[in-house]
Amino acid sequence: MVIIEVSLLSGFVMTSRSRTLLENRTIVKKIEVKVNVVYIYLEKLNDESQTFILELEQVIQVKNLKPASIKICDYYQPGGLQISSYSGVGS
Repeated sequence: MVIIEVSLLSGFVMTSRSRTLLENRTIVKKIEVKVNVVYIYLEKLNDESQTFILELEQVIQVKNLKPASIKICDYYQPGGLQISSYSGVGS
């Protein structure tokens, strides 16, 4: 099992539409939404490229918005962690 941990940008929440689209993908086993983070549990990954789009909605205006992190790890071997970051883009 693979876990994608998406820290949300300050002042943003994931939309319910985005959650529904993710839940309808066969590779997605479970989604947990916390206050500032979304956990996406995947059955497994293979060599095929996968794209996940999270639609975020700004609920609080934040100045000097800092990038947020995305972490990907194997549930059973969390030491092999991949970390990236993202920042707000367009509307």
